[in-house]
Amino acid sequence: MYLTYFNGQWAEGNTPLFGAMDHSVWLGSSVFDGARAIRGHMPDLRLHLQRVIHSAERLGLQCPLTVDEMESLVREGVAQFPADAELYIRPLVFGSEGFLVPVAEKSGFALTLFDAPMPTSAGFSACLSSLRRPDASMAPTDAKASALYANSTRAIREAQQRGFDNPVVLDSEGNVAEFASSNLFLVTPEGKVVTPVPNGTFLAGITRARVIALLAEAGVEVEQRTVKPEELDTALEIFNTGNYGKVLACVRYEGRTLAPGPVAALARERYFAYAESQ
Repeated sequence: MYLTYFNGQWAEGNTPLFGAMDHSVWLGSSVFDGARAIRGHMPDLRLHLQRVIHSAERLGLQCPLTVDEMESLVREGVAQFPADAELYIRPLVFGSEGFLVPVAEKSGFALTLFDAPMPTSAGFSACLSSLRRPDASMAPTDAKASALYANSTRAIREAQQRGFDNPVVLDSEGNVAEFASSNLFLVTPEGKVVTPVPNGTFLAGITRARVIALLAEAGVEVEQRTVKPEELDTALEIFNTGNYGKVLACVRYEGRTLAPGPVAALARERYFAYAESQ
């Protein structure tokens, strides 16, 4: 089920939003965010709504709604689904008028909620992509911009053609940035938990920050530093964080099988306990 709020009303189905001359259609001026409703619990919802406002500003757009207004709409929409539904919450801000530069005050807004069952804990496979993430001098990497995902989907297609689920993408200097659709963590042979330090090439995610804090509360320090791709070849664990699956273990990297490890299990356990409290 798709449920979309647009132009003051809710509608079911794939609601039409754009015209052929809308700036977002032909020049890519749109941003979005993703939050989750998990059986009525909405962890870090306001942080996701705040980020879509920030993302819009970075692309010269202007979100027409405040965080409070968006939150009210989200809760109104979630109430229209069954109480046990697992939903993806996607606010979208897009350019409508303008030639090369969008007219900020004419930005459109749509909020879509749709069924998206949480992935199981079975894990995923990954490989190293031949593609790179752009840096901040090349693209709006400090925004969750729709235009950035063309590169991500290229990397995912490449990985799928090789028989993997999700690729590891490097930054322009050849260091690990993230998975194509989520942030990356690893456990070194010495037992240290590491994640790439934010360097302007990827969004340091809201779920990423929450997991780092939750692990710290459990006495597990996460080191944020430059990560070389060869470190993945010897990692005891590799796992991701992101809005869609929250915390998922990588169970195969290139030709190497990895068992879901205790750090990923702890991160996942603590995250979902946190989510249930929201």
